[in-house]
Amino acid sequence: MERMDSSVIIGIGAGAATDGQVLVFHDLLGIREGAGARFVKRYGDLMDEMIQGMSAYADDVRTQRYPAPEHTYSIDPGELADFQARLGKAA
Repeated sequence: MERMDSSVIIGIGAGAATDGQVLVFHDLLGIREGAGARFVKRYGDLMDEMIQGMSAYADDVRTQRYPAPEHTYSIDPGELADFQARLGKAA
């Protein structure tokens, strides 16, 4: 295919005679059900891992295993008192 101007042709399922390709990341990473369009090449299969991860997260939240103390921040009581005192002076 010969073009007379300097335009750029980007394709999605248009074949190799283009200057660039568009592929939706959900398709290329396998974050969808089914085979998809004929031009889709999967470079990963993340759907099952995403479902497993979200299920594990939901289960941990429901059973109160998450967040645990190691997933939170705290402040030393003395530092908190100093901070609150400084806030009172600023008001």
